[in-house]
Amino acid sequence: MTGKLEGKIAIVTGGNSGIGEATVHAYAREGASVAIMARRSEEGTKVKDFVRNQGGTAEFIECDVSKPDAIKEAVNKTIQIFGTIDILFNNAGVAGPNSFPSESFEEWSYILDVNLNGVFNMTNEVWPHLIESGGGNIVNMSSAAAVTGFTETLINTTGRVPPASYFVAKAGVDAFTRYTAGLGGQSNIRVNGVRPGQILTPMADREGKGEHGLKKLFDVVQILEGTGYPEDVANAVLFLSCHDSRFITGEIMNVDGGITSKL
Repeated sequence: MTGKLEGKIAIVTGGNSGIGEATVHAYAREGASVAIMARRSEEGTKVKDFVRNQGGTAEFIECDVSKPDAIKEAVNKTIQIFGTIDILFNNAGVAGPNSFPSESFEEWSYILDVNLNGVFNMTNEVWPHLIESGGGNIVNMSSAAAVTGFTETLINTTGRVPPASYFVAKAGVDAFTRYTAGLGGQSNIRVNGVRPGQILTPMADREGKGEHGLKKLFDVVQILEGTGYPEDVANAVLFLSCHDSRFITGEIMNVDGGITSKL
């Protein structure tokens, strides 16, 4: 531990598992007090307890980022507990089993509500507190889906692709990241993003095989061999959240093993 975030207050949405959980641990090790936000309270509480057992500071605050009122309440609770906010990692996300044209409008709407509207609403609630505290850092969770395409051969290789709504939502997150970075400079607020590829998380390992659900596709398009892990992304998020990246804003960092098919 080097204390890169000593005294800072951080929010991590979707902090109960996967990349969010790994980032909670990375933040806490560097001295931040972390508000862990997620829907599943049992998992979130376990992450909180682990951080505290390691000597860190964390609170679990139940929050469904698809619901604006829940976001407002969760941010207010964070302020009540910690007094301020310095860092926001908009990590919470979902995908779905169906791809266009089979995905329903209800599926489309829900995926956009969590992955894109949730980022907007959380950022909107946190922004005034960052200004009040003299600045801060926001990191948004994007995806390789935001900038990659696929061919019929790749579809046949993997058997499926994520929903169209997921691609659209993550492309929107990239655009919103650049937009808010442009506004944040005058208030000492930096906004960046991370764009993971083949990262083995519980959500990616839907079938419980111990491998990414799109492994066959990634194995074709990656430069580096093998699978990435939540800690690989958490390390990038930590870098973008601390003074080490003080002269970086409006960027989306790829953590993808070198995907060659970026458009």
